[in-house]
Amino acid sequence: MAPKPLSPETKAIVKACVPALEAKGVDITQEMYKRLLANPEIRDLFNMSHQKDGEQQRALAFSVLAYAKHIDNPAPLGPMIERIAEKHVGLNILPEHYPYVGKALLEAIAHVLGDAATPEIMAAWTEAYWFLADVLIGREHQIYEDHAHQPGGWVGWRRFRVAERRPEAEDIVSFKLVPADGKEVMLHKPGQYLSFRLDVPEHGSQRRNYSISSAPSHDHYRLTIKRQPEGVVSNWFYDNVREGQELDVSAPAGDFQLPAEPQKPVVFLSGGVGVTPMISMIETLAENANAPKMHYVHSTHSPKTEAFGDLIRKLTAEKKMTADLFFSRDKAGAPATTPGMAVHEGRIPFEWVTTNLDRTADYYICGPVDFLVLMVQTLKEAGLPTEQIHYEMFGSASNPYLALDADA
Repeated sequence: MAPKPLSPETKAIVKACVPALEAKGVDITQEMYKRLLANPEIRDLFNMSHQKDGEQQRALAFSVLAYAKHIDNPAPLGPMIERIAEKHVGLNILPEHYPYVGKALLEAIAHVLGDAATPEIMAAWTEAYWFLADVLIGREHQIYEDHAHQPGGWVGWRRFRVAERRPEAEDIVSFKLVPADGKEVMLHKPGQYLSFRLDVPEHGSQRRNYSISSAPSHDHYRLTIKRQPEGVVSNWFYDNVREGQELDVSAPAGDFQLPAEPQKPVVFLSGGVGVTPMISMIETLAENANAPKMHYVHSTHSPKTEAFGDLIRKLTAEKKMTADLFFSRDKAGAPATTPGMAVHEGRIPFEWVTTNLDRTADYYICGPVDFLVLMVQTLKEAGLPTEQIHYEMFGSASNPYLALDADA
């Protein structure tokens, strides 16, 4: 059932709050999370590393501001809402969690705005919160239903066993996961991720998601994880997770997806460990005799940090794709290239992207936020239509330009 439309009075009041949100939005979300995370059951649903670095608070502050700005016409919020819904499904957020969030958010607004939070303003924000909550709950219900009815699908947490651990590059390891119950698993959409419920010694309950780095299969998934300097969970995976270990996993989620039947040529632009969802897409297309032309553009520090290099060289040698590799620090020791592959020193220059722009192609981008912003801006400024630009953000959507698919 569609949510009840917002009243004109509520829309007017919410829009009038935009200057206050621009000035105090992060203060409100910080206060909200302080209240919300006092409940251990709710706290365990969140990635706490995003709380420590402030990323989650900034992401939510931006989302609330964007909602207020687009309250009359929420269509531009569609991609953001879809990302949030997919993330919630991965973390197994349920309708009964929304009252806790609403209570904490409304209390935070009242606390930060003080006397300015009149009864009329609080009533409007209550109505606006529950309208958006109902939109998310409805979309999340659809995704849960889809997961439940797919062959090998499931809802909630399912036990998986690490069947293989394999080093890919310096500080990068892949883990092959198979279901502990021995039954089949649902086919993921290339580009999606898995979410994990973990108990990390000395750090307690943790939630994380990692991109699937393999083509869809009915019997396994593969993750590829880079050890991050301050990463509690990535270091735990790297140092402790071995073959035979079991993990709690939710069904594949995420809106960064390769179409079932791609019609346009495909260009993959990745930086660092952002290569992981690209490999899932590349392996999928490589198995399809009717796949469109593929071009792979990847930036990493050096040959030591290049993951899946053997696969890329194999596919270029087989003429299934072309590739450009950029080594930002040192390309010495790089394996021999194959026809259709070029190796460069330095980062990917925006001039190179525009000079080699394929206006007929769909572009898929993943990597650090600065890399994402540069690549997306470069493509848009070069005139590539927004609908041909697709990207995945690791972490919270705290960058306004990326989170809203901004045109400028």
